[in-house]
Parts: sequence; C-alpha cells; structure tokens
Amino acid sequence: MKRRRPSLSINDNMRKTMYSRRAIILGGAQLGVAGLLGARMAWISIAENEQWQLLSESNRVQLSLIPPRRGWIVDRDGQPIAMNRSDFRVDLIPDRLHDREPVLAALTELLDLPSDEIARINEELDTVPGAQPVQVAAGLEWEQFAAVNVRLPELPGVAPVQGFARYYPAGAAVGHLVGYVGAPTREQYLEEDEDPLLLFPGFKVGKDGLEKTFEDSLRGEPGARRAEVTARGQLVRELDTRPDRPGETLQLTVDAGLQEYIGRRLGNESGAAIVMNCQTGDVLAMASMPCFDPNSFSDGISHPEYNMLSEDERVPLRNKSLLGMYPPGSTFKPAAALALLEAGVDPEESIYCDGGYTLGNRRFRCLGVHGWVNMHQAIARSCNTYFYAMSRRVGIQRIAEAARRLGLGAEYPIPVANQNYGTVPDDEWIVGRHNREWTEADTLNTSIGQGYLLTTPLQLTVMSARIASGRDVNPRFLQNDRGLANRLTGVSAENLQLVRAAMDEVVNGAGTAPRARLPLDDVRLAGKTGTAQVVNLSAGRGGRGVPWRFRDHGLFVSFAPADDPLYACAVVVEHGMSGGRAASPVARDAITYLYDPDRAMEELERLEEGWGGDIFTRMARQEAEYRRDQGLAPREGLPIVPARTNSEDEDGGWQTT
Repeated sequence: MKRRRPSLSINDNMRKTMYSRRAIILGGAQLGVAGLLGARMAWISIAENEQWQLLSESNRVQLSLIPPRRGWIVDRDGQPIAMNRSDFRVDLIPDRLHDREPVLAALTELLDLPSDEIARINEELDTVPGAQPVQVAAGLEWEQFAAVNVRLPELPGVAPVQGFARYYPAGAAVGHLVGYVGAPTREQYLEEDEDPLLLFPGFKVGKDGLEKTFEDSLRGEPGARRAEVTARGQLVRELDTRPDRPGETLQLTVDAGLQEYIGRRLGNESGAAIVMNCQTGDVLAMASMPCFDPNSFSDGISHPEYNMLSEDERVPLRNKSLLGMYPPGSTFKPAAALALLEAGVDPEESIYCDGGYTLGNRRFRCLGVHGWVNMHQAIARSCNTYFYAMSRRVGIQRIAEAARRLGLGAEYPIPVANQNYGTVPDDEWIVGRHNREWTEADTLNTSIGQGYLLTTPLQLTVMSARIASGRDVNPRFLQNDRGLANRLTGVSAENLQLVRAAMDEVVNGAGTAPRARLPLDDVRLAGKTGTAQVVNLSAGRGGRGVPWRFRDHGLFVSFAPADDPLYACAVVVEHGMSGGRAASPVARDAITYLYDPDRAMEELERLEEGWGGDIFTRMARQEAEYRRDQGLAPREGLPIVPARTNSEDEDGGWQTT
C-alpha cells in the first residue's frame, strides 16, 4: 500500500511566507544602508577630499607661530636705547588650567613667588580672555626654567617660553622718551581682527611713547614652524620653518650717553631737562624725572610697584617734558625783550627801579631795588620793574606775537601721542576763556612770565633755540633729515643779537646765574633764570619754610657757545625754589658733558654719592621703603630698610640740589 506525503499545514505556509517577506525587507534595508555608506564614503573621498586631507594633516602636523623680534631703538650713533635680550619666562593659559590651586602652589614652590605676585596672577586669571596668557614670571634663571619644564606633565595650563624680552639699558632715564611695551589687551586683539600673534605667550606691543607710535614698524612679521607629531603631541621631526622678519630699527636724533647723563643728573628732583641742536632742531636728550623703569613694565610690573608710582606726589608716570605746564617766570623776559625791540623800544632807554611798579592802586613788586636799568641790565639782573613799564607801553598783542613766533603755545609735528600746547594769552583769548576784558594788570603779569602764560619744557627749549640761532627750528626725534632749519621771519637779526648778549651777561657777568658758568676755558654758556610762583602765599614766596608742593618752580633756559650757538637747553625743577639755584647747575653739567664727558661724570658721581647711589639703587630703596610702610613682605633683590622713625623727613626726603 502506497503511503501519502503529509500536506503542509496552514501554519507552516504562513511561516514560510512571513520569512520570505522579512528576508526581502531585511535584504532591502541592508542594501539601502550599504548604498548610503557607499555614497557617504564616495562623498567624503571625492567631494570632501580636500577638507579631510587637511584635517588629517593637521592631526599629523603641528603648526606654530614664531613671534617676530622687535626692532631696536638706537641713538644717533647706533647705540641701543631699547633692545632685545634672551628671556626665560613662564605663563599660564587660562583655557588649559582646570585646577588652579595645585598648579599655583607648585609654581610658587618652584619659582619662589611672593604673595603679591600670586594675588596679581589670580586677579588676571579671573579677568583676561581664556586664550590670553597670564605671565607668572619672567627673566628666570636657567635652573628655574628647567625645573618647570621637568614637571610640565603635572602642570596643565603652564606654558614655559624661551624667547626675547625688551630691555632698556638706561632704565628710568629713558622711560618717558621711548615708553614701554606690555601684553596686548582684549580691545587690541579685537581691533586687529583677532590676530593670533597677540595671544602668543609673552608677546608684547608698544604701550606708550615711541614704542607705541612706531608699533607697526617695530613689530615685524611672525614666522611659522611645521613639525610632525604623534597623536599625543610628541615631536617626531621638524618639517620646515619660515623665519620671522624682525622689526625695523628706529634711529633717533638722541645722544644715548647725554640722555642717561641728564636723567641721572636730575637726581632726586622732580622736573625735566631737554637739550636740542639749535641749528637743526634735533633733540639730543629729553629727560623727565622721576620716571618709571620701562624694564619693570616689560617684565610685568607688580601691584605694589605700580601703586608706589601712581601715589607719588612727584608723578613719575607723567612725562613732564611734554605734558607738564608751568609759568615760565623770568625765562620769558628774553621773549618780552624781543617784543619790545620789534615794537621800537630803544634798548638804551633806562627805567628807574625802586623795588616795584605802581599801576592804579596796586603795587607790582620787583625782585630788588635796581636803580636805573636799561634792557641789557634788566635781563641780566632780572628786573621786573623795567618789563612792567615797557610792556604797558607796547601792549599785550606785541608780546603775544613775539611769544608765538618763538614757538610758545604751538603744537609741534613730533611722533608722540600727547603733548600740551601751553597758553599764550591775549585780549581775544581772555574774552573766550574768562568772558572779560583784558587789563593792563594782565599785561604786566604776562611780561614777567606769570599770570595766564603757561609753557612746557619742550617749548622753552624751542624758544631758547630760536633766540640762539635765529632759525625757525622745530623739535625732531628721527634721524632722517639733517638739514638746517629756515631763518626766522619777522625778527631782526640785530635785535636777536642784543637779547643774546644780555643772556650772556646773565651767566658770565653780573647776572643771576653765576652757578651756570661752564668749567671750560673756551666755551661760554648764555642763559636766563626763572622762578615761577606756584601759589599766592600770604607769608611771601614759596621757599624752604613751606611744604614741598607749595614751593616755587625753578627754571633755566640757555644756549652754548654764547658767541656761536649750537646747543639749546631748558631745565625745569618743580618746586626747586629758584632757577639759579636748582635748574642752572643741571644745564651747566649737561652742556659740559657735550664738551668734556669725563669732567661731567666726575661731578655726577660726586653728587650721586651724596644722594644715595645711582637711579637704580635709589629706586630700589624707594620701593623697599614703600613695601615696608605698606606692611608688605620684602621682595628679593631689594635692599633691607629699617623701620620708619619719627625723625624722618615729613616732606618725603626729596631735597633740592
């Protein structure tokens, strides 16, 4: 009997059908995914080939900037005023610093950081953008730098940098002249289209003075380095390097030796001294003291040191040469005399001085009783009475015109961010400024350099240079044009010679500046002293018996040689009490340096011995005393000073020389 094959059940048929459908769907899905993957791979390998090649290359190759070396600033003979020197430094990158406290603790141990520096670092870490480096320390010894590098794997966010730092050999003597460099601010970074160079650890830009004015040419162009690295960033090999292009060298008209000498010669005084070639206008020296040390700003100035500078009543952060404004006092009398001569006054006409001049019911005092004096004698002996009487005769307009012709009240075309222009008042000025009419009393005050008349030390130097040379000189700082200035128009050469002869008498005859006589046999200095009243004291003029800030200013303008002028000089000593006593010896020694440097240096070394050392020594002691008075820990490298006693000079210890 034949057996029949059993028929499939309905359930088996359904299972078979379902399995086939699932296989088709799954196969289709797999095919679709494979197609998508293939299309994506084709897109990546063909359409996006360049992009992924670059990403792959960036993982393999590390690109890094090479910051440019800053251009030097040199003097007229090529001597460095601002230069670069090798520097080991350590910075922190906030973005990479995840646990601040242990890192700072380790750096404090390795670098022996004082507490005020730790406070500064913490403050900057809280305020600067995440990618901008914060300086920890600069100018490190090799041993300290190596110790940080050895422990670098356990110090995330720490960036040791070996590069170049700005260095100013003369320190504070050139601070106001060249300015200083510092880390770029966030505003500068945004203004320069987020230039990555500005975020490079240790990179500095000009912040003030010539460093800021000529930033574009001094900065240079960065280089770049390509290196092959592992996935962990370890160096495999150097690929290629594009060197940086250093900044351009900036050559000044300044004499570096004279600049440093004058900065040192001003000593503990607060003031300014400028020397200029009166034939060309080349500025040979422009010192304003006291001053900050630009090396401190380059290295990263501490809060205590900056606070000490900003709180000092002698204002070391202000460039007094360009921004200080002072009544010129009797140094204005040569300009007033020139106005009288141009107005037709006979220089031989005499005026009787009985100790003053009466205008209405007001008495204008003179500095003494001079008897009968003509113009020559009035300049030499600084007789106010003569100028009161004669200026009333010619009027303020003649005096103001002569002052402006000699460079007062002018803006000079010099490469600085800020300069004050002073004030040369007249009848039109006083209406616009004080809404009143000009009076004869105003004329009398102006004629002796008081009243509303204000000048800067640079303007006084230009005035002296124009009187000395008869040329329309303007100050020049760049060594690019050595031509002589044009002749001064509207002024008689004979009248200029009369004024110069009287200024020669001031120093070398029976005048007010015998201390200014040069210790040289064949060179004479001509000049004019000035004492400018600061406040109207009921007890009289501001001398040693009043607080320092109420004392009169001492001024002196000069030129040499008297018979064939080449150099012009102006010195202002704030609260120096008299020009003949405080200012004229500075000018004498500055001009002596130009002719006999060895003799001038002997005098300077003798003076510095009495002042307590050179600029660096005195500034270090001043900072040590400030830290002591503020209860701060002594800083390494500063002298140890004893506790303050009640016998110390309440006036700050700054005496005139």
